[in-house]
Amino acid sequence: MDTFADRLEGACKWWEAAIEEAQEGRWVRDAVERQVIEDIGAATNPLHGGRMAPFTEDPWHVRIGRIANWAGVLRLAARSGGWVLQPVAGCRPPQPAGMAELLSGIYAVGEQVEIWMRMRHLLKGELPPEDEVAKAEGFLTGPGSVEDLELFFYD
Repeated sequence: MDTFADRLEGACKWWEAAIEEAQEGRWVRDAVERQVIEDIGAATNPLHGGRMAPFTEDPWHVRIGRIANWAGVLRLAARSGGWVLQPVAGCRPPQPAGMAELLSGIYAVGEQVEIWMRMRHLLKGELPPEDEVAKAEGFLTGPGSVEDLELFFYD
C-alpha cells in the first residue's frame, strides 16, 4: 500500500515530467488539451482569497473538500479527452510525458483525500495528519503550484 509521501513524490515527478516536455517543446498541447486545462482551473478555483497554503484558519471540511474536488475534476478531464489515469506512487513517468501523465500526477493528490475519507471516516471526526493536508494544499494551490498550471505552458 502506498503512503501519502509516496503519492506526493510520484505526483511531483509526473507533473514535472509533463511540464518539462511542454517547456522543451516536445509536447505541444492541442486545442482539446488547452481547453481541458482551462476547465480544470475554472472547476478547481480554491477560493482562498489570495492566502497561502496551508489554510489552517479554514474548517476541516472546507480544506478537505477543496482538495477532494480535484479528484473528481481530474477524472472528468481524463474521460473528456480519452486519457487514462495511472498510479504514480513508486512509478516513473513514461517518456514522452504528456496530458495523461500530467493529469495522473495531479490526480494522485486529490485521490488521496478520497482515501482519507474512506479510511478515516472524516465525518466521524477522525482527521488525516495536519502536515499531509498542508502538503496537499501546497501542491495544489499557491504560486508555482497546480493552481498556476496554465503559466507553465509556452504554446
